[in-house]
Amino acid sequence: MTCNQLGGACEKEFHAATFEEIAELSKKHGMEMFQKGDTAHLAAMEKMKALMNRPNAMQHWFEEKRAAFEALPHY
Repeated sequence: MTCNQLGGACEKEFHAATFEEIAELSKKHGMEMFQKGDTAHLAAMEKMKALMNRPNAMQHWFEEKRAAFEALPHY
C-alpha cells in the first residue's frame, strides 16, 4: 500500500505481511515526515488528528484501510 492509500500525502510504498505491519511502517514514515516538517504530510496528519477526536470515525477509517489491505493480492 502507499502512503496516500493510508491517508498520507505521497506515493511511498509499504510492503508487509499484515495490516498491523503496514500501519507501523506508515506511522514510522509519518514521524520522519513530521520531523522534516513536510507540509503535505503535516496537513494529512491534521486530518487524522480530527478523526481521532471522533472514536467511531477513527474505528471506521481503520476498518476501511484494513479491508483495502486485505483485498490486495498477497505474494
